[in-house]
Amino acid sequence: MRALLGGLLLLLAAAACSPATGGAPLTYPPGTPRPAEADTPAIDVTVADLTQALGDQGLTLAPAQKPFRPAEGPALAAAPRAVYQVVLPEAPDQGYVVIYDLPDSTTATTAGTDQATYLGTGPGRVQMPIGTRHVLRQLGSTILLYSWIPDGATDERAPRIEDALDAVGTGIPIPS
Repeated sequence: MRALLGGLLLLLAAAACSPATGGAPLTYPPGTPRPAEADTPAIDVTVADLTQALGDQGLTLAPAQKPFRPAEGPALAAAPRAVYQVVLPEAPDQGYVVIYDLPDSTTATTAGTDQATYLGTGPGRVQMPIGTRHVLRQLGSTILLYSWIPDGATDERAPRIEDALDAVGTGIPIPS
C-alpha cells in the first residue's frame, strides 16, 4: 500500500511540473542544445567586422561544426544567434564566438548589460571554471560573447582572439 501511495505521489509531482498544468515552461524543444541558428543582415555585418579583426590577428573564423552553448542569462537565452569558431588547430574544442541578434540597439544594450551582470554574479559565475575570462561586445543590434580560460588555452593563438574582439563594437564590462 505504501508503495502504491508513494508511486501516486510521484506521479502527481511529475504532473505538477508539466507545462500543460502550469509548471515551468520549456524554453527549447527537448533534445536541442540551443535555439535555432539565425542568419540576419545584422549578424552578417558583425561577422564581416569580426572576420576582418580576426584576420588582422592572423586568425580565421568559421561556422561552428559542433553544437555549442555558453552560459547565458535570461535576456540572451532565447535570442536568435549564430555560433562561430575561431580556427585553432591545437585547440579544436575552443574558440567559440556567439553572435546574438536583438531587435534593435537599445534592446541589445539592455541584453548585453543583463548578460554582463549574469556572468559576473551568482548563477553565471558557477557555470564557468575559475579563471574564465569573458569578452562581451555590442555592435549595433548584435551582442558578441567569447569566453576562454587563459591558463587552459592549448593553442598559442588563443589570446589573439580577445585582442581581435576588442576591435569590434563597444565593450560591455563584466562586474568582478
